[in-house]
Amino acid sequence: MERTETRQKAPIGRPRGFDADVALEHAMRVFWAQGYEGTSLTDLTHAMGITRTSMYAAFGNKENLFRKALERYTEGPASYGARALLEPTARQVAAAFLVGSVRASTRPGCPTGCLGVQGSLAAGDLGSSARDALVTWRNEHTALLRDRFRQAVDQGDLPSGTDPEVLARYLMTVANGIAVQAAGGATRDALQQVADMALRSWPAA
Repeated sequence: MERTETRQKAPIGRPRGFDADVALEHAMRVFWAQGYEGTSLTDLTHAMGITRTSMYAAFGNKENLFRKALERYTEGPASYGARALLEPTARQVAAAFLVGSVRASTRPGCPTGCLGVQGSLAAGDLGSSARDALVTWRNEHTALLRDRFRQAVDQGDLPSGTDPEVLARYLMTVANGIAVQAAGGATRDALQQVADMALRSWPAA
């Protein structure tokens, strides 16, 4: 009679002792408040409640973590941008975009301003990758607005002589300015007045 040996399989991977989603949320808020270069690894691991080894294993290096945090920001606090594009008219798109910018930049319990604007404005060589990622991020959002306004021109919702590129950059510049002003302490009401003024000059079909 053959003897059969029973061997216990070792676990393939050691389970994480933390919630990666919660940790990423905390990392996003640190980058949002302090910017890429202003955030140290100690700041991140302290806020995330994990060790550096765990951070590297779960998210990669600081640059990769920043990119993941930016994705989370896009899907969370900055998701107003994608929703605004679904509005039926170009003016409603612009209104929803600016209102969303005001609210996201002055959100209770969150850092003021916008991660996508202030995250790496003053970055040196060490932060060049993060700065380039944010330039790409802002350009992509401008392009989405441009395409939506081009559609509005084709449909007669905007005057035929309207330049969709310029209009999109105008809207993005106002939104970026709102974020910078919010970071400087401007109130939600004051910034909403700025958004309302920008909409008063909106081109009529």
